[in-house]
Amino acid sequence: QVQLVESGGGLVQPGGSLRLSCVASGSIVSINDMSWYRQAPGKQRELVAVITRAGSAKYASSVKGRFTISRDDDKNTLYLQMNSLKPEDTAAYYCHADVSGYWFSRNDYWGQGTQVTVSS
Repeated sequence: QVQLVESGGGLVQPGGSLRLSCVASGSIVSINDMSWYRQAPGKQRELVAVITRAGSAKYASSVKGRFTISRDDDKNTLYLQMNSLKPEDTAAYYCHADVSGYWFSRNDYWGQGTQVTVSS
């Protein structure tokens, strides 16, 4: 079993910055793609950014140029640096990981979410 634990959310003013972290632990051989999703009240969960094991990143058009996804595989940790935050970035942010485990298993996992609120 694998656990993903996010941290770093909070209340920030428009134009401010936050850095989210997601630490993976458990029966991990390697972590493939890692992603950040977000879900605002009354809306569907949407992909914010994804990073491959090789370090290639893609972003939703709404965050491109403001958010940066990165990972530290030595620490099994995923990051999301969020700059120039806007009220419409307010949402619960979820970490997702595609994990290869022992005995050639492969599963995807979700974190519990961390709330980001952008408001003056």
